[in-house]
Amino acid sequence: MVTGPTRRNGRLPLGRAKPDGGRESERLGSRSPSQARMPPTQAECVIKNIIREIGQECAGHGEIVSETLAAFVVKAVVLDPSNGFNMDRPLVKSDVQKLVKLCVSRLLDSKNPSLDTIKMQVYFDMNYTSREEFLEEHHRVLESRLGSVMREITDNRACTREELESLYRKIVSYVLLRSGLGSPTDIKIVREATAALQSIFPQAELGTFLTLSKKDKERQLKEFTMIVTGIRLFNRDCGKGGEGIDDLPAILREAIPATTQHIDSQLQTAQDQAYRYTAILEKAASNPLLSMELQPSMLKEALYNVRQYEIFLQIILSDIITCAQEVELMIKKLGAQLEQLKMIVKSKTAVPTSQVFPIFIALSNLWTSFQDEIVLISVLSNLTTRLEPFLGTHELLFPEKVMQNLLDGLTVKTDVSRVKEHLEDRVHLVDFRKQEWLFPETTANFDKLLIQCRGFCPYTFATADGLLLPGNPAIGILKYKEKYYTFNTRDAAYLFAENPENYIGLIKEKAKKNAELIQLLELHQQFETLIPYSQMKDVDKHIKPITMSESSTQTDTHILPPTIMRSYEWNEWELRRKAIKLANLRQKATHSVQTDLSHMRRENCSQVYPPKDVGTQSKREGSSRVPRPQIYIAGLRGGQGKVTSGVKVNLTRAVDET
Repeated sequence: MVTGPTRRNGRLPLGRAKPDGGRESERLGSRSPSQARMPPTQAECVIKNIIREIGQECAGHGEIVSETLAAFVVKAVVLDPSNGFNMDRPLVKSDVQKLVKLCVSRLLDSKNPSLDTIKMQVYFDMNYTSREEFLEEHHRVLESRLGSVMREITDNRACTREELESLYRKIVSYVLLRSGLGSPTDIKIVREATAALQSIFPQAELGTFLTLSKKDKERQLKEFTMIVTGIRLFNRDCGKGGEGIDDLPAILREAIPATTQHIDSQLQTAQDQAYRYTAILEKAASNPLLSMELQPSMLKEALYNVRQYEIFLQIILSDIITCAQEVELMIKKLGAQLEQLKMIVKSKTAVPTSQVFPIFIALSNLWTSFQDEIVLISVLSNLTTRLEPFLGTHELLFPEKVMQNLLDGLTVKTDVSRVKEHLEDRVHLVDFRKQEWLFPETTANFDKLLIQCRGFCPYTFATADGLLLPGNPAIGILKYKEKYYTFNTRDAAYLFAENPENYIGLIKEKAKKNAELIQLLELHQQFETLIPYSQMKDVDKHIKPITMSESSTQTDTHILPPTIMRSYEWNEWELRRKAIKLANLRQKATHSVQTDLSHMRRENCSQVYPPKDVGTQSKREGSSRVPRPQIYIAGLRGGQGKVTSGVKVNLTRAVDET
């Protein structure tokens, strides 16, 4: 299985808890201005020593713990108020020993759903990245791997014939390695690539190539790779080559549905498990005797574990759906490019490079995109498989037989059914004057708002000791301090709106006891040092609602009197026409008359132009051709007698025959 690049170097995951201190010193050191604050270097050394000692203690018990996981557990232990750490004073030696002991005992607990959730969060944040960042990192790794081969070519100073032939073979190998279309050790593939390269870059041009600068050589090598790749892909489509080239579109069309189906089944299993845990916890909340026997705290940690797994699967599934959309679009583009190339080439023996080279390059870029999608699908599938071991405690703590006994007589509700139960229960705006509520019909980007607590009901979570129930946006979304909250019932919405700060504080206190809730419910602003890298970019991004409402305005048609110049003319040719007209009028005489009827009226003027000369033709000239006279006299040469007699013959044709 191909694995993608991880962020183990240069970027740290959850909490950004660096092994050498970092932001951890902000919490573990003194925060009171009146007390002496530990120097940053000293605090970093303390954190570094604590993490190293925890790792050594766990290794002694046969458990390998990464520094990132150890740093996060340190943070979780310090945040938990039941452990008694005061963050307003520096750590003393006894505190350090106690902290190490608590962290080691927690890390060695093999039946703790909370620890599995933390491990899952750390692993996901270390190995997951966005699509754009993954492709950028993937291309950077490929470039670094090809760097040595490229340097051998660009730094080469070949002179003899053998050296030039060796250099040309290296260029062919580089083209194959960079394109990823076959092994450079396969003779058939090498021959095909060599033939394609010779058609655009004969070996005789190596001398010119060696005179170029290093950057120009690198640029030309990349161009050669793309053009050769395009040629080989075209030959493969025509059935005349393409040795060692896999059918990536067909592979992707088969792999994407299979991966999607696997993730869907895993997601459905996780959701069913979460629904069952929720139903049991609701029953335990109403039955104190069952609550005493059940240990609901362990069941809630199991619920958090499976809910976190569900969220990660949804993130991966979303990326795979994006891959499927990109693949379908690229397949259409590939077919169009190949069809266009066939129309240009047809049966010609030679075609202009200006027409085919851009299409070859486009084919190469499309094939590189197919290769990227293959690697991305492989990494996402591998990530899904690696998340499954973090669910191992469920079968140990809550076997299927125990779950069936607890579920006896219960109705297991899904998230969708819970939402449908309260579709008609909406918040009445008349009951609230200070709070702002958002509804689908009044907010354009209603579905894009960033809901707090990952969309779970904050009131139920705060009052039911951490029970997770999905919120229903149709009831109404509360906007409080530029944050948005949804609720599972209208009563919960009303009670939360009365005193939001109280319930937000309860949520924060609950998250201190269960540190995995910080990422699960996206409580990063309350705990800034525990922000996962995958969500650091979105911390300060708040999507503001675009409210919609009916409104009307009325204005006067003309508040000020209009200033319109009727004589204004913008057309230059119209101005010229007027100038010629005025110049022509200078040679004219103006006549005017005054009558009784026109007395006291404004002066009128008119202009008359003399009629122009007009010629007409009354009839049409015609002609005809008469026959040419043709008259011959026979007998002028004489005959046997002494007397010559001639005969006149008229061969002129009649007029009607012409």
